[in-house]
Amino acid sequence: MSAQEPLVFKSANEDWEFEQIHRLNFKTFVEEIPQHHPSATRRLVDKFHAENTYLICLQNQKLVGMLAVRGNRPFSLDQKLPDLDVHLPRGRTICEIRLLALEKKFRGARGGQILQGILALLWQHGVEKGYDLAIISGTTRQFRLYQHLGFVPFGPVVGSGDAQFQPMYVTLETFEVTAREFLRSSPARSFQPSAVNFLPGPVAIRREVRRAFEQAPESHRGDSFKKDFQSARQILCDLVRAKNVGVFMGSGTLANDVVAGQLSLLGGRGLILSNGEFGERLVDQARRFNLKFDALKFDWGQPLDLAAAEKKLCGIGSGPSHSKKSEIGNRKSEIDWLWCTHCETSTGLLADLAALKELCARHGTKLCLDCISTIGTMHVDLTGVYMASGSSGKGLRAYPGLSMVFYHHDVPAAPDKLPRYLDLGFSALHEGTPFTFSSNLLHALHAAVKRVNWSRRFAETAEWSAWLRERLMETGFNLIGNGALLSPAVITIALPPEMNSTKTGEAMQEAGYLLSCNSEYLRRKNWIQVCFMGECTREKVVALGNAFNRVGFQRRNVPSATVVTVEKSNRSFAV
Repeated sequence: MSAQEPLVFKSANEDWEFEQIHRLNFKTFVEEIPQHHPSATRRLVDKFHAENTYLICLQNQKLVGMLAVRGNRPFSLDQKLPDLDVHLPRGRTICEIRLLALEKKFRGARGGQILQGILALLWQHGVEKGYDLAIISGTTRQFRLYQHLGFVPFGPVVGSGDAQFQPMYVTLETFEVTAREFLRSSPARSFQPSAVNFLPGPVAIRREVRRAFEQAPESHRGDSFKKDFQSARQILCDLVRAKNVGVFMGSGTLANDVVAGQLSLLGGRGLILSNGEFGERLVDQARRFNLKFDALKFDWGQPLDLAAAEKKLCGIGSGPSHSKKSEIGNRKSEIDWLWCTHCETSTGLLADLAALKELCARHGTKLCLDCISTIGTMHVDLTGVYMASGSSGKGLRAYPGLSMVFYHHDVPAAPDKLPRYLDLGFSALHEGTPFTFSSNLLHALHAAVKRVNWSRRFAETAEWSAWLRERLMETGFNLIGNGALLSPAVITIALPPEMNSTKTGEAMQEAGYLLSCNSEYLRRKNWIQVCFMGECTREKVVALGNAFNRVGFQRRNVPSATVVTVEKSNRSFAV
């Protein structure tokens, strides 16, 4: 094994990796540091093995360094120091580091690089899990090394004989600068990080969804595919109270084109409401289909003005193409359809769905909605909605690549008026799969939506969003849409001029968080977004809030304020 062969840093997840961990554990903590009794197997399985996360360094599939971390109390130090918490900073989420070990031959020139890489992994693991303080029983033989790394000694030395250890702690912030420098300088293939995903898409995905996607591809005419396809469709319809859904291979934009195609068959006139980027895209898609429509545009970050929309529906102030009506009331409008976003993803503003349905019902107008960012993130009731679009890669927490059009009525095929792929009726005629369909995407979608406690998911998303909004405002950030009806899944932050959104996003990514900042409209407005579309945990939200807290106070050049921790026992946030 050449000393020049590349190093790979990762979390252990293979049987052969765990076997090497047990053997290095034996060599280090039995033969070198006589902490345990010898055994003929030359293996030492740690007593907390089932709870440990092992952060390791490999060279040519050989283990050269490791560290174990766990967050479950009691820690091993709890048994040695009954008053452990008295010695530690208050208001922190604690993990314990154990079994830090390097193969002897790698303790020379490359030892520092190996140790730095493992600690960078530890920092990212802390970010992901919400830990911001780590404790360790550091061997007294390496006391100076631990201090150099930022560890702070506390309490008395524990152990006896040649196996003496100094209790020490280190904060997440201590590792941040060196860890980020290491990540920037390391080859991409050498480090396998796990940044916390707060993007609008692609989103964080559960393991069982990934496994479903990784199945061998199968024919869309096969029985297994058909069973999952119909099951997924039924779950989706039940979720939003729709009678039918067409599922297409493509993004949400494709679903909106399918809606536009159906509107083109109506032959009447429409009204599109826009208060952001995605409302403007609906206008563009309607124009490309040569639809006849009026557009009411409102400022970004401002709610849709339904009173203005009602005037349009009644022909008031509509110009010579509409007969004017002297009053607003229950009458058939000359506007046949109204189209808008349920959530304007560029800002996070929600349209009042109940008010929209009531408005359109009163005037006999068909309501169409872009629900791409709301389905799967909050309760959506499409009863009374003519058509609505959705997507697999956001709140439904599957892979991007599938889109949906929900509807309630019978849809005939339109072979003389629509392209085959955009013909919703043609799709319905062939049980939803007239063309080749990815079984991998379908099985992943089915795995993502089956057996989900939607009420709990929606409640958690709303709770996390409300907490983080309050936290960001306390830190001094300006949030778009405050006071308006807002999506729980999208928080849009207007950064001050001295904070560039792209650079801030890059810095947050280096800190272990993926935020939305690269869309052209976000760069243009110097906005950044936090989205709760994918899989998440309370701990990750708290860790993100603490990271924003550090960023905010660094901008003000004053000491950082309260660090927030998570109270797991009652499932609530606490300071």
